[in-house]
Amino acid sequence: MSITDNRKAFFDYFIEDRYEAGLVLEGWEVKALRAGRGQIKEGYVIIRNGELFLIGAHISPLLAASTHITPDPVRTRKLLLHNEEISKLIGKVERRGYTIVPLNFHYKGGLIKCEIGLAKGKKMHDKRETEKKRDWEREKARLMRSPS
Repeated sequence: MSITDNRKAFFDYFIEDRYEAGLVLEGWEVKALRAGRGQIKEGYVIIRNGELFLIGAHISPLLAASTHITPDPVRTRKLLLHNEEISKLIGKVERRGYTIVPLNFHYKGGLIKCEIGLAKGKKMHDKRETEKKRDWEREKARLMRSPS
C-alpha cells in the first residue's frame, strides 16, 4: 500500500531499475507518514562513504508529535540496502551518469519502505513526448467512455 508517490520522477527521468530500501526513521516521522503527511517530490538520493542517504524528502510533523524533541521535516535520512546492491548502484552512478531518485514510500509487513529508482534524465523533447502520450491516453479513455 503506497503512502506517497513521486509522479514528477516519471516525468523528469527514464527509470531504468527499481530497488526497495528500508528507511531509518524517528518515531514522530513514522506517525506522520501513517497520517499521510509525507512528500518526496523534491527528494533525491546521494552516496556518501559507501552509504545511501535520502535528502529533501519532507515529512510534516503532527501537532501533537512529542514534547521533548524538535522535529526537522527535511532532515537527511539513511537508506538501508544490501552491500551488493549499494556497490552496484555506486558503480552505475559514478561510471555511467545515472542518478538515484525516490519513487514512493510504502508499507511492507508493517514497516515503511522507500522505493528508489536508477534513473537517466530526460531531455525537453522527451518530456513533450510523455505529455503527448498522457494526453492521448486521457482522450482515448474519454472517447471510449462516451456513448455515441
